[in-house]
Amino acid sequence: MEQLKAYWLDSLQLDRGKENWWEKKRVCCEKRGAKIVRVQGKGHLFRKFRYDNQTTYEYQLHLSYLTKQKEMLYVEEEVIPFRFKLEEDEIVDHKRVKMQKEKPAPTIAPNASPRQTQENVRFTYDRLAAVQYAERWWNSYNPNFRRFEVDCTNYVSQCLLAGGAPMRGAPVRERGWWYNQDSWSFSWAVAHSLRWYLSGSTAGLQGKEVNSAEELSPGDVICYDFQGNGRWDHNTIVVAKDAAGMPLVNAHTDNSRNRYWSYEDSTAWTPNIQYKFFRIGS
Repeated sequence: MEQLKAYWLDSLQLDRGKENWWEKKRVCCEKRGAKIVRVQGKGHLFRKFRYDNQTTYEYQLHLSYLTKQKEMLYVEEEVIPFRFKLEEDEIVDHKRVKMQKEKPAPTIAPNASPRQTQENVRFTYDRLAAVQYAERWWNSYNPNFRRFEVDCTNYVSQCLLAGGAPMRGAPVRERGWWYNQDSWSFSWAVAHSLRWYLSGSTAGLQGKEVNSAEELSPGDVICYDFQGNGRWDHNTIVVAKDAAGMPLVNAHTDNSRNRYWSYEDSTAWTPNIQYKFFRIGS
C-alpha cells in the first residue's frame, strides 16, 4: 500500500503540460474563489482477479479535501476507484477507473393510470430529512434497497423518499416513481428517466425546473447530460451551499460528498455538458 500511496501522491502533482483529475479540481476551485488547503487520503483494496497470467487489483481511494472559500471552511469527500496490475512485484498500468454509464432506458410517462395512483395526492417535502439521509448514506448502501452498478439515481430516489415523496405507479415500470424489493420504476433507478419524470409529474413527487443552480436549496436535484446529446447520465442531490451561495452536492456511483455542483473536475465532464435544475415539492 505504501507504493500505491506514492503513485496517487504523484498524481496530485500539478503538471500543467497535461490534463489530469487533480488539475481539473484545482482549476474548478480557483474559478469560484476557493482553495484546497489540505488533502487526506486512505486506500481500500476491494478486488483481485487473475487473467492471462497477470494479476489485476482494484482499490478505492477515499480523499478528503479541506476547502477554504472566503471565510468559510468545509470538507469535500470523494471515493475514487483505481486499477493496477502487478508484474514481478512492480505496479504497472495504474489508472483511475472512469465513471460507468447506464444502459439506455425508455422515457417514462409521469402519470400513472387512475387505478394506480391518487391524482390529488400532495406532500410536504422534508428537506432536512432528505439531506440527513444523503449524508448518512453518501458512502455506504442502505441494506433495505437494492444496490445498482450505476447507483446515482437509486441513491437520489432514496433521499427523496426519506424526505416524504410518495411513491405511485406500481407495478408498471414505465409509469410513476416507485420501488419494491422485486421491481421498481425506470424513474427510480435510471438518470434519464428521473429527469423526464421530474419535468412531467403533476401529482406526488414533482420538480419545478429553474434556470440556475443558484436558485436551488438543500434537498433539490441536479441532472447531468455530460455529452450534451440528450441522454441524461447522472443525478445528484443538493446538501449545502458554498460561500457564494452555490450548491454542493452528494452523489453515488463515484461516491461524493459536498462536491461542487458543476462537476467540472469529473472525468465525465465535457464542454457540451447540459444541466437541469429541479426544485422538489408539490
